[in-house]
Amino acid sequence: MSMKRVVVWMVVLGAALPAHARGETLAQALFELVVDGGNHYHWEKVALPGTQCGNGSQYKFFVRRTSSPNLLFFFEGGGACFDFDTCSGRAGILGAANPNGIADDYMTEFTPRYISPLVNGADPGLPLHARTDLVTRDWNIIYMPYCTGDVHMGSRTTTYTDPTGAQPPLTWRHVGYGNTLAAIQWAHAQFPSVAKLLVTGFSAGGAATAAGYYFVRRGIAARRGYYLDDSGPIFPAPDASFHSRPLHDLIRVAWGLDSGVLAALPATFDPDDLGSINRMVALEFPDDQIAYTGFTRDFVYSRFSYELFLTPNDKESILGYWEDDEDNLVAQLEGFHNTSYFIPYERPIYDSHCTTIITFIGSQADFVPMAVFLRRLIIDGKRTRIREPPNDYNAHDPAMIINAPLINAAFGF
Repeated sequence: MSMKRVVVWMVVLGAALPAHARGETLAQALFELVVDGGNHYHWEKVALPGTQCGNGSQYKFFVRRTSSPNLLFFFEGGGACFDFDTCSGRAGILGAANPNGIADDYMTEFTPRYISPLVNGADPGLPLHARTDLVTRDWNIIYMPYCTGDVHMGSRTTTYTDPTGAQPPLTWRHVGYGNTLAAIQWAHAQFPSVAKLLVTGFSAGGAATAAGYYFVRRGIAARRGYYLDDSGPIFPAPDASFHSRPLHDLIRVAWGLDSGVLAALPATFDPDDLGSINRMVALEFPDDQIAYTGFTRDFVYSRFSYELFLTPNDKESILGYWEDDEDNLVAQLEGFHNTSYFIPYERPIYDSHCTTIITFIGSQADFVPMAVFLRRLIIDGKRTRIREPPNDYNAHDPAMIINAPLINAAFGF
């Protein structure tokens, strides 16, 4: 189909939508008409006693059961929080996801159905882009929604005061660590023998993958383990000269990390350097495949990492800090035989944040497609190390030109 015909088709579809589907939901409705993807699985809701969202409501996670011997343990992403604005929802995409908790029918909502090709088992079909089945097709899934603002790893309840005085103080429960441990224990009982266990997530869920892999891997009996952190790097930061150190110092206090997750990690973790978590998992699980993926021009996670802490904080300065920290992470990963990295340069979807969400269009690195990288990692057990040099390939890719505006509008990026 030519680009001109695709554009005309999309316009016609939009015009044909009923009135109630226009306005705020027009982009999502149009996306659903055009895309060949998403999931309509039968999801089992699990609400364990004692688990909570940040606002105190019941925490829920969701399970898909299949006949596969393999299990995907998926940490949802979506910002983080450590003050009134970011925890209340006032700060937008850089703040906590789902500040009002998790609905019983959460998995029928637009974002959970489309956000992850890994969950859906296929890279979706979009104009000028064919649908492609992935290695996770038909796997069992534990889907961990995100509602605690602490990358699923906090252990602290606190009260935040509205700096404007307009709203009453907000009591917030950074209790993701307890939720995660409870889900792991439940999963161990439900899936007592797993052939392949893939732990992954995007953004805050990528950070949860890094911070939580030790506990998931120890808690769920699996013959083989795979770790894929998508765009939630915990960068090495052994002292104050490292760009990520101010953020690390803030969150370890705000989220009570020292009394929770950090205290439970093995001696191969250095508590004075949160970024040593990457070294720890590589050493503790030498037969597992440990991988990081993310864009060099990620202008979402980089903003969260530096914008409040470093100056100058214009876009190019922030991306410069990010590239320095990416250098440090790559050097760290290269010290171990079981670690991979897959780092494309940029794409005009979500400010180059996350390589495994929505679609793999533009997530290739040195023309190696994301689906190939995943097959190498999970099927072949093969190490891949690619860091793509600067390029403008995605700026001229017809599929990207067509689909990026549609995707950004549908997801509110």
